[in-house]
Amino acid sequence: MRRAGVALVDSEGRLVLPDWLRRRLGLRPGQRLEVRIEEGRLVLEPVKGGIRARDLLGAAGVEEVDLEEVEGALGGTS
Repeated sequence: MRRAGVALVDSEGRLVLPDWLRRRLGLRPGQRLEVRIEEGRLVLEPVKGGIRARDLLGAAGVEEVDLEEVEGALGGTS
């Protein structure tokens, strides 16, 4: 199913995509898009391989903690 719409290029050169399109594609504010030209058409594609929380695991080193210490820090809510 193809749905057409109109996007706006503002005076700063920014492209404003219609809300329905952003929702359908799951685009969020600040998300990076790859921009290229293919056969005379503008192609936008979400950049893959962004930083995920899992990528940061161990980045600050390793520190052993006691389970009681963690529970205490959480206010005993676990």
